[in-house]
Amino acid sequence: MQNTSKTASIARDMAKFPTDSNGNMLWHMALEGDDLNRPREIQFSVIFSSQELALQFGEVLLANNQKLSFCPYLENPEHPWEITAYPEMPASYDNIIGYQMLLENQARKFDGIYDGWYCPPQSH
Repeated sequence: MQNTSKTASIARDMAKFPTDSNGNMLWHMALEGDDLNRPREIQFSVIFSSQELALQFGEVLLANNQKLSFCPYLENPEHPWEITAYPEMPASYDNIIGYQMLLENQARKFDGIYDGWYCPPQSH
């Protein structure tokens, strides 16, 4: 029986797609035909314990010319406020990790918790 799945002919480059949650997500996107080299808006979310702390964090992002949104976050009663940043970049592992670490370091100062990232697919 012949295997016709996409994954049969594509070897995973562990340098580009490490076996962690970010690498796995990017690998899945690549298998789906997403052109990860195309710049796109990537949504990075951070949640906060108070509206005041979320807004203070938002001011830091705005001072650094970052596009953002602010809204209630109903999924975590202890951190009910969300700031989402929208940097534009290719969806590479290094870009994702670098921006994630930057947000985590800044968010800690405001009792913020990094809550993940998302981006819509970009086809070839």
